[in-house]
Amino acid sequence: MGFLAANRLWLLLLVAAVAAAYVWQAVRGARRHAVRFTNLELLASVAPKRPGWRRHLPAGLLVLSLAAMVVSLARPTRDERVPRERATVLLAIDVSISMDATDVEPSRLEAAQLAATTFARRLPPRINLGLVSFAGSATVRVAPTTDREAVVSAIDRLDLAEATAIGDAVLACLDAIEAVPVDGEPVPASVVLMSDGETTVGVPNSRAAEAAEEAGVPITTIGFGTDEGTIRYEGRVLPVPVNEEELGQLAEATGGRTFSAATGEELQSVYEDIGSSVGFETEAREVGRWFTGLALALATLAAVGSLVWFSRIP
Repeated sequence: MGFLAANRLWLLLLVAAVAAAYVWQAVRGARRHAVRFTNLELLASVAPKRPGWRRHLPAGLLVLSLAAMVVSLARPTRDERVPRERATVLLAIDVSISMDATDVEPSRLEAAQLAATTFARRLPPRINLGLVSFAGSATVRVAPTTDREAVVSAIDRLDLAEATAIGDAVLACLDAIEAVPVDGEPVPASVVLMSDGETTVGVPNSRAAEAAEEAGVPITTIGFGTDEGTIRYEGRVLPVPVNEEELGQLAEATGGRTFSAATGEELQSVYEDIGSSVGFETEAREVGRWFTGLALALATLAAVGSLVWFSRIP
């Protein structure tokens, strides 16, 4: 919790002074009216029953009410996650032949399609989402749009192809982002790129990273699969390990984050984490009205308690 006018919290010292004065007065009064009796049974018969702790409750509630009012005056805030407005996210998915590996069931590509579909549907509705697939070249399957079903349908239709052009995929995403119509302030944008390999053709990752950094677009990368992955290609069994280092360098160079996922469940979890960062932002919201209401409730309880027990309002 934060405060927009924290300097007003010094008023709590006055509330503490009121509480201290009440305690001092109560102790002083008890000592002043103390009477010595040698016969305790006689004391019990002649002394009126005192209300005990109840006599202090209204005053205690009133002090708490004053404290709540002071906190309200300090304009307290609470951090809340709110959906981002008008942001653009490009989802880039590797569809190279290595994505046919079954080290992730039922295959890397099918697990990726399921996780990407969930990601698309959970993003706030006003965020533009686009889809780029890449193998030997990169293709913009869906330009940034708020039509989630168009993106999901394109994800379902992804097919495998040869080679891997990560750099081309980044540039294709940047072109798609640049084509988004804007009015006024620049729209925040980011790229989420999932791959299981390394660049084998096309633009080098370093050049693509420079372009993304210049455009102010962070690239978040996901290394998907395991080092034990293999595929059968042209009658041979080929190893297809994940090159997480290359993906990590791309993310770091553009100010993005990098993740690794070895199972479909881990990939889902990664996408959820990414969705919470690109789809939402944290804002400080004032919650002073809560403390104002609390102060009113405490003051009301103090008045009711005093009327019921002592037939007076403190």
